[in-house]
Amino acid sequence: MSDIVISGTGLYAPEEKISNEELVESFNKFVDEFNQENAAEIEAGTVEAKAYSSVEFIEKASGIKSRHVIEKAGILDTSSMHSTVSDAALGDDDNPSLQADWSLKAAKQALDAAGKTGEDVDFIVCGAALQQRFFPAISIEVQKHLGAKGYALDLIMACSSATFALISAYDAILAGRAKCALVINPEIFSSLVNFRDRDSHFIFGDVCTALVIERADTCTAEDSWKVLNTKAMTEFSSNIRSDFGPLTRLIEDSLHRPDMYFVQQGRKVFKELLPLVTSFITEQLDETGLKVDDLARMWLHQANINMNMYAAKKLLGREPTAKEAPIVLDEYANTAGAGSIIAFHMHREDLKSGDKGLICSFGAGYSIGGLVVEKR
Repeated sequence: MSDIVISGTGLYAPEEKISNEELVESFNKFVDEFNQENAAEIEAGTVEAKAYSSVEFIEKASGIKSRHVIEKAGILDTSSMHSTVSDAALGDDDNPSLQADWSLKAAKQALDAAGKTGEDVDFIVCGAALQQRFFPAISIEVQKHLGAKGYALDLIMACSSATFALISAYDAILAGRAKCALVINPEIFSSLVNFRDRDSHFIFGDVCTALVIERADTCTAEDSWKVLNTKAMTEFSSNIRSDFGPLTRLIEDSLHRPDMYFVQQGRKVFKELLPLVTSFITEQLDETGLKVDDLARMWLHQANINMNMYAAKKLLGREPTAKEAPIVLDEYANTAGAGSIIAFHMHREDLKSGDKGLICSFGAGYSIGGLVVEKR
């Protein structure tokens, strides 16, 4: 059996971008409006006054400085505080939907890098924390517009969606069901953010990544990465959760309830998930016959800078350098499943043949996915 390699990556980010300064200005305006409208209830103790956000608070808590979004005007408008899109975002038989459009743009970069066309692809996996619709699958829509062969599927696994999609593509090639797979990760997580919540209004951004994974004997790319090992695990937890879904419209007055947005118990997640992550990575390296010092790079899920640095430091036994565990969330924020792929896309050109690295994600579920790769 031929080796299996990642032979191309792509990245698309929407043009509109919000800085921390813009986000804080809008949020604090909302706080003033809320506290003024509810002054009597706040005075009576029946409603809790809302507190200001700040740039300093956001950067200390997360390391985030800006984020790309579907549309910024609606988010910054205190009367709506969410992106607004037109019917065109839904797509039709001839025009791609929003997620499919982003996927096609990222896929073109990845296919060009791999020296492939859509006709070479015989399997597409769309892995994203949120899908803009349930059916038909976004991946099948992309398959149509690319002129790809074979089959396609959508996969949802929160912030591990991209790595789980990559592992699914790897498994399909290993089993002989596909020869060349395209993995797309169109993340629109800002649509699930409660921009009226101080603790979470700054966390997420929107982006799309793409990867080509194929048999090594068909690879013609100058830059390719052999997959040495794949590993995945899940363990149920409600500490990162949203109850939004098909039942939402059946529950009276539920649409804008706080639990329909992204909600997390941050301290519990930090305490419970990070030990699972470090143990997972250690076990995966043992399975591969490697030690952490054998890794030239760790492309970790871009949750927040404190989680990333904790995990890397725990594994290395020291503070990681910027090259050992690159950070991209300062510019892109937490992009759910796409974070570790953005890091891999942007921070690998300096590595040489034989260098090894780890692509790893972790998030709601809990879920953890990892791939150990080696530059050819």
